[in-house]
This record gives sequence, C-alpha cells and structure tokens, in this order.
Amino acid sequence: MNFIFDFGNVLVDFKPVEYLSKLFTDKSVVEKMHNLIFKSPEWLIMDQGQLTHNEAVKIFCTREPDYQAQIHITMKNANGILSRINETIELLPKIRDFGYRLYYLSNMQRELRDYLLDKHEYIHLFNGGIFSCDVNSIKPSPEIYRHLINKYNLIPEECIFFDDVEENISAAEKEGMKGVLFIDAKCVLNYL
Repeated sequence: MNFIFDFGNVLVDFKPVEYLSKLFTDKSVVEKMHNLIFKSPEWLIMDQGQLTHNEAVKIFCTREPDYQAQIHITMKNANGILSRINETIELLPKIRDFGYRLYYLSNMQRELRDYLLDKHEYIHLFNGGIFSCDVNSIKPSPEIYRHLINKYNLIPEECIFFDDVEENISAAEKEGMKGVLFIDAKCVLNYL
C-alpha cells in the first residue's frame, strides 16, 4: 500500500492570515497582503513553476507600489508559513514500520520546496514524491497525479491520498486512488 500526502495543512500548516498576523499588527495590511499575494493568480503560477519568487515580487510591487515594504517582508519571510504538523509527521515512521511506502504530492513553489527539502528532516522518510513546480502542473489537474503514478510505477488502486481540499481528493479518485479528506492525523490512523 502507498500512502500519499499533500503538504499544506496536512504535514505543514499553510495558514496565510495567521502568518501575516505575526508580521503585521494592522489588520488592513494583513487583509491587503492576503488578497494581493496569497489569493493572486501569481501564487498559483509560482506553484506551477512558471514564475519565480523575484518575478512575483516585482509584479506585486508594480500592482501595489504603496505596499512595497510589506510585500518584501511577506515574501522574504514566506518560509515562516510552513510550520510542522507534528501529529501527522509522527505517523510517518509508523506507516513505514507497517511496510507501507510513503509519497508526497503537493502544490508548492520552488522557494518553499527548497526550504522543505533543506529544513524538514522527515523528508528522508518518503520513498519519493512530486512538487507541482517541478512538473508545471498543479492539483487538481489530472496530469500531476499521473506524473506521480508514472514516475514511481504506482498502481492507483494501491494508493491512499490524503489532502485537505475536496476537489483534490475527487481528482485523485478519478485517477483510481482512494482519496481521504484530511481533517487531522486521526483520519490517517484509520488506514493503519
């Protein structure tokens, strides 16, 4: 059996408003940065690997020149948005002990991917995985699921995919995987 995990809100927190609230006390700035950066089409284009961090900063600064300082602070510290969800991470060695294989499938831009690979030591527990920026495709596009299946010669019916977004779960199921909407680590325990 193959256990496949998303990163955001499954293995690491991805809560932009909470992250921004730590950077800025002014709620209007928090809202502005959330909408300008995290809700922007550019954020998804970065996840697709088709726009760099620096290119996105230039676009955001052109779009909102009065907020250049806040944009730079937000983007410079973006790694701070990825804090570990220990309850899930602590299950990874147990899954391996049961003889199951571990993979990841996550929408992620290059800078955040590099940070995860460098600073999150549990990555070595995975047999492999796909970050969207490496294949220029994001969930829920069928192509990203097929990349994972083909790269590791996985049998979809032998895969359980955990994600916090219903649309991504549905897309995985269309590719033959068992999809599980991630609420907390307990939902993983149901499959051990």
